[in-house]
Amino acid sequence: MKEKTKVINVSAIISHITLVGCLIAITINLEPKDKFVRYYIRQTFGLHVFFHAIVLFLNYTPIPFAWEVLLFIFFSLWLYSLFGVLTKTKKNIPILGAYFQKWFTFIQ
Repeated sequence: MKEKTKVINVSAIISHITLVGCLIAITINLEPKDKFVRYYIRQTFGLHVFFHAIVLFLNYTPIPFAWEVLLFIFFSLWLYSLFGVLTKTKKNIPILGAYFQKWFTFIQ
């Protein structure tokens, strides 16, 4: 039973490592489907997609310090989510987390 928990934690942590990490975690979670891992894959997938969408927008706007603010917000939300995995509690990313769970239901 402990080994299964270790694999679950590793899969949830892998989902936090870039967008590619999310895709790897999805494939790891295919056979023994775990709700906890699926929850955090959706959270981090949404966080990475949202970050990339904002980056595309910022490429066309000359707002000073926008990149620094975006990186600070992204890293803060990423740490918040990672802390939830490490403490084994389901924590929605503030404001967008509930939407990520609804929008990314294709992640099984």
